[in-house]
Amino acid sequence: MDGVRQIFAGMPGWVKWVAVPLLALLVFGGVITTVLGWIISLLFKVLIFVALVGGLIFVVRKFSGAGSSKSSGNEW
Repeated sequence: MDGVRQIFAGMPGWVKWVAVPLLALLVFGGVITTVLGWIISLLFKVLIFVALVGGLIFVVRKFSGAGSSKSSGNEW
């Protein structure tokens, strides 16, 4: 790690803070976009799953509650 610090010690600030990050994006940009796309897709699928389960619970409670007036308060 000391060698990397020595290499960057003699460089101007724009190389450390502009050129190196741009090169990293150029080289690893495809990997970054793939990983971000996968994470966003996974979060969207989880959101859809939660909405569907919530809708299913709402429908089941609505129809099971309307059909049985003798049900006890202990049921789901």
